[in-house]
Amino acid sequence: MDDSVDTPVDEAPPTLPAPVGELLARLRAGVPAEAVLTDPAVTASYARDMAGFCAAGTPAAVVLPRTVEQVRHVLRTATALRVPVVPQGARTGLSGAANATDGCVVLSLVKMDRILEIDTVDRIAVVEPGVVNAVLSRAVAERGLYYPPDPSSWEQCTIGGNIGTASGGLCCVKYGVTAEYVLGLDVVLADGRLLRTGRRTAKGVAGYDLTRLFVGSEGSLGVVVGAVLALKPAPPRQLALAAEFPSVAAACAAVCAVMEAGLAPSLLELMDRTTVRAVNALGKMGLPESTEALLLAAFDTPHAPAELAAVGELCAAAGATAVVPAEDEAESELLLQARRMSLTALEALRPATMIDDVCVPRSRLAEMMDGTAAIAREYDLLIGVCAHAGDGNTHPVVCFDPADEDETRRARESFDAIMALGLELGGTITGEHGVGVLKKDWLARELGPVGLEMQRAVKRTFDPLGLLNPGKLF
Repeated sequence: MDDSVDTPVDEAPPTLPAPVGELLARLRAGVPAEAVLTDPAVTASYARDMAGFCAAGTPAAVVLPRTVEQVRHVLRTATALRVPVVPQGARTGLSGAANATDGCVVLSLVKMDRILEIDTVDRIAVVEPGVVNAVLSRAVAERGLYYPPDPSSWEQCTIGGNIGTASGGLCCVKYGVTAEYVLGLDVVLADGRLLRTGRRTAKGVAGYDLTRLFVGSEGSLGVVVGAVLALKPAPPRQLALAAEFPSVAAACAAVCAVMEAGLAPSLLELMDRTTVRAVNALGKMGLPESTEALLLAAFDTPHAPAELAAVGELCAAAGATAVVPAEDEAESELLLQARRMSLTALEALRPATMIDDVCVPRSRLAEMMDGTAAIAREYDLLIGVCAHAGDGNTHPVVCFDPADEDETRRARESFDAIMALGLELGGTITGEHGVGVLKKDWLARELGPVGLEMQRAVKRTFDPLGLLNPGKLF
């Protein structure tokens, strides 16, 4: 991390954005020329993340810094010239939070990819934002430690992107989400100052929790350039089981029974019939296509076989037609791989998808999934649902053909209907994907006028010129 002395912006910014030529010249004065990309064919590839239905602009340049000081130079330059900046990671996001705006500087942090420290005594890792989640997970595993957050895109997504969207993953039911593992941050503010938040210690309550404020802020308050992450001792390898159900309601009843029984699975995932068939079509996984819902449960404790047996009994009591424990770790991993490919498999069914991310109380999960099925019938669309069932976090995937104007309209309307249903059930519009462009109209509905006013006030405090990731969140 960078310990250089903070200096304020030392020149009065003009009232209008500078010409592109001036912007590029100033950027190259503090960043290697090869790190400033301007070829339209290249910059276009940085214009958007993986979200559908989200507008994206044309960036003036893409900058790939390698040091904190280079990031600071980009932010100072952008502030001086009144140029918007869109921070990016690997662009695996699903809400449009990384989409470019016209004339912006896209600030891609993927080259800042060093693991600076792994401390086995304090159980922390210090990393740059471009470190890929899976790379960090494997590196700490070699030291007998474990970094739990594991989004489905963990082989591609970066820690900086995970922090920006407060991402989750399959293990959230036991281990929680990214925010619970971020102890401290180094953040470059809009004017180029370097802010250090949080701590390296196991405990610490000094002042406002600015670290948590930046987690999930989608690059709208500052640019994360370093993070101190909490680690856990490596658990035993997971053992899993699969349970087939004749209805989603029965599967959700089993989920409630597992949680009410006080069991602590490391994974509790649900796939509806559409998702199971899509996974089979893509990966030839051999999952039971006759099932209406497939529940996957796993434990990573020394007593996993007994705990799985207890889950199996609860599933049978809830109406499961079959309960199949994995015979070994390899078979368990195969089941988990099937769940990880769910979104990709659903995306393969139609030319385009809109991926929802509605989280409801576990007790309302059946209503959420049955309601989504009713919406699919109402709008005559293919909608598959996979869910982090232990968290009540559903991912309805609306599949459609963007070349069909009427189907596209119905897809958009069904997406909104699903979010409205989630709020009606006491849920939230996003459990882990973030707001970005896709859901910013819905954020106002969830927060209410006072909540929205306070959030905008926070934004103005950190970014008074509104240059950081404009058009996102609200």
